[in-house]
Amino acid sequence: MPSPLVTTDWLQDNLDNEHLVLIDASMANVVGKEPIVYDRPMLISGSYRIDLEGTLCDTGAAQAHAFPTEGQFTEEVRRLGISPESLVVLYDNQGVYSAPRAWWILRAMGLKQVFVLDGGLPQWLAEGRDIVSAPVAEAAIQGSVVGKLDRTLVRDSAYVFQHLEDERVTVIDARSQARFIAQAPEPRPGVRGGHIPHSLNLPFTEVLEGYRFKSASQLASTFAQLAPFLQPSNGHQLVFSCGSGITACIILLAAELAGYTQLSLYDGSWSDWGSSKSLPVA
Repeated sequence: MPSPLVTTDWLQDNLDNEHLVLIDASMANVVGKEPIVYDRPMLISGSYRIDLEGTLCDTGAAQAHAFPTEGQFTEEVRRLGISPESLVVLYDNQGVYSAPRAWWILRAMGLKQVFVLDGGLPQWLAEGRDIVSAPVAEAAIQGSVVGKLDRTLVRDSAYVFQHLEDERVTVIDARSQARFIAQAPEPRPGVRGGHIPHSLNLPFTEVLEGYRFKSASQLASTFAQLAPFLQPSNGHQLVFSCGSGITACIILLAAELAGYTQLSLYDGSWSDWGSSKSLPVA
C-alpha cells in the first residue's frame, strides 16, 4: 500500500486478515486540543493496546516521552505477535493524535508494513461500526521482530544544534502559535517559552480536517505556504518537533502524505530544548 494511512472501509474488509495486527495507541493525556471523552471503554474488535507513556517509552531517560530502547520495543511487539510479514494498523481514540507517534516508533525500529487508521476510533464510531469494551491481552503466538533503531529517523538536541545554520535542514514545530512565540505558558515546569531559532511553526491542528488528515494536495499546499523553499524534490531535511515528541509525529506523517521523504523526529522536542539553559531560544 503506497500510503501510510488506511481507511475505515479498508480496515472493515481486512479485520479477518491473518496478517493484521490492530493496535489501540491511545494516550491518557491529551495536550493541544480539546480531548474527546468517552463514557466507557471502546475499542475496535481484535485490538491490542500499547502504552506510549509506559512500555513504549524509556522511562529511565531524563526527557519526557523518550523513545523506547530496542530491548523494550522488541519485548512489547513480540507480545503483540508482530512478525516481519505482519500488517500493523494503529489508531487512537482522538481521531488522529497519538497513533502517528506509535507509527513512527515502529517505522524507526525497522518495521515496514505499518499504517495509521485515518480518523481513528471517532471515525469508526461515526460510521456505526462495531466496537468492544476490552483489548486482546496478548497474541497466542509470540512475534519474531527484533527492533533496530534507525538513528537517521530520530534526532537529539545535539543534532539540531549542529544544524541550526544549515539551510538544508529545517525544524518544524507542531505546537500552537501562542506557545511557539512564548505568549502562552509551557505546561511543564522549568521549560522556557519560545522556539528553536530558525524553526517554523505548523500547529498540528492545521493538517487535520475533523477526525482525519486533509487531502494530500491540501497538505502539499500547506507545506508550500509555510516556506517557499520547502519542496519535496530538493532533498531538504525536515526535523519535526512539538512539546515532547507526540504531536510532532502528526505533522511528520502529514509531510509524508504531501510527498516529502527526508523526515525525522526530534525526540524530546521542546521539553528537552526549552529546559536546557545552554541552548539558544528565539
